[in-house]
Amino acid sequence: MTRLPVLFCLLAAGCSQLAAVGRAPGFTPVEGSNAQYALYSMPLPEVADPSGPTDASSLWTAGSESLLGDRRAARRGDILTVVIEIDDSAKMSNSSGRNRTGSQSMGIPQMFGIPQRIDESLPEGASMADAVETSSASSFAGNGDIARSEKLALRVAATVVEELPNGVLRVEGRQEVRVNYELRELIVTGFVRPADISRRNEITYDKIAQAQISYGGRGRISEVQQPRYGQQVADVLLPF
Repeated sequence: MTRLPVLFCLLAAGCSQLAAVGRAPGFTPVEGSNAQYALYSMPLPEVADPSGPTDASSLWTAGSESLLGDRRAARRGDILTVVIEIDDSAKMSNSSGRNRTGSQSMGIPQMFGIPQRIDESLPEGASMADAVETSSASSFAGNGDIARSEKLALRVAATVVEELPNGVLRVEGRQEVRVNYELRELIVTGFVRPADISRRNEITYDKIAQAQISYGGRGRISEVQQPRYGQQVADVLLPF
């Protein structure tokens, strides 16, 4: 009876895979978890600046649409470009070794004649003169090498979803591209300072605090590259 739930779960997972046969992976729906992007990217009503000129006939305007206006993202609903250019490489090599030997011997050749009396009752060849003798030896050697190289160049538009009381902006961006039966997905979240946003309304990823960058995909190619569920379960449960 205990095998029925496990069998049911495996069948359910297999049926969900079979339902996608012949279909391209779908985009993330705007409704639901991604609805905030559509809401926050809507244009907000302009607030007139009381310190600026208000004359309709003036050639000067204080808004962001003017020639010298600041077009950088500064409040909720604004959009900025996140530039991701990662070119990192790391190499680490470790080696360790250990050797240890030890020996110990103990005997009582003379002690008021007591060892001789004990030798009489011991089996042939046994003597208290060489009562205990031990020796041990152990050795260990370990080597490890790590070599990693990452190179990524991407650009994605992100939306300011929240303005903190200290002026820091929380941004979130998502980009999905589907080619045939493979969907590539890029997600960027984090906190930025308005002062770090360039005049081109761009910010590099290394200026984003608590940055979370996810670049992956789903589809036929990604599924083939992953081991089957049975193999993954075996890798977890088998102790050898």
